[in-house]
Amino acid sequence: MTAHELLTSGLEQLGQHDPQAVDKLLAFSDLLLEKNKVMNLTAVTDPLEVVTRHFLDCAPLACYAAGKTVIDVGCGAGFPGIPVAILSDAKVTLLDSLGKRIKFLQEVIDELGLTGTQAVHARAEEFDHREEFDLATSRAVARLNVLAELSLPLVKVGGYFIAMKAVGSDEEIEEAKNAITILGGRLERVIDYTVPMSDGRKSRLVIVKKIKSTPAKYPRRFQKISAAPL
Repeated sequence: MTAHELLTSGLEQLGQHDPQAVDKLLAFSDLLLEKNKVMNLTAVTDPLEVVTRHFLDCAPLACYAAGKTVIDVGCGAGFPGIPVAILSDAKVTLLDSLGKRIKFLQEVIDELGLTGTQAVHARAEEFDHREEFDLATSRAVARLNVLAELSLPLVKVGGYFIAMKAVGSDEEIEEAKNAITILGGRLERVIDYTVPMSDGRKSRLVIVKKIKSTPAKYPRRFQKISAAPL
């Protein structure tokens, strides 16, 4: 099976039928794997695995992003932000502290014509756009209590923070409940899903609703967050 067939079949299983999106995702894969030869962006180097481990893993998040302003905190090589931007009409901000990654992602944005998407070089705890986004998301960047302090301050009251986690993250979620409450959030639900075309591999969305404003003293400096997580 080709990457095109694999991606098309996987997206169809998710109820997404957009040939243009398939073409853009595969163009992103080409750009990613080419840049990966000279820069450490992903450990996944097989085009078919890029489809399953990156694109189809992230695709279920797109339905939560439709019509929203989204910030991908610690976006790394562009996951989940670039797939979300391609698969929905969300306005996506890709945020990362490494300038080289942001430069690459800006090239991707320009090459693919993702007009509603921007790449920003900044640390999340220093990014001065407090409570401006409908949705913050992050994928396997840090433990959930740390991610919550970096992400929830950026979310509007009534908006959501959705963390992409492994299915074995129950202890991590329990550990983060106090932090989520302090930061103005409420754990709403945890959704486990099977990644299409992946031989049964499962992933998890941890969905947190922002129910009140985050106290002004958060987020703290990253050194403090790391040394003494909430």
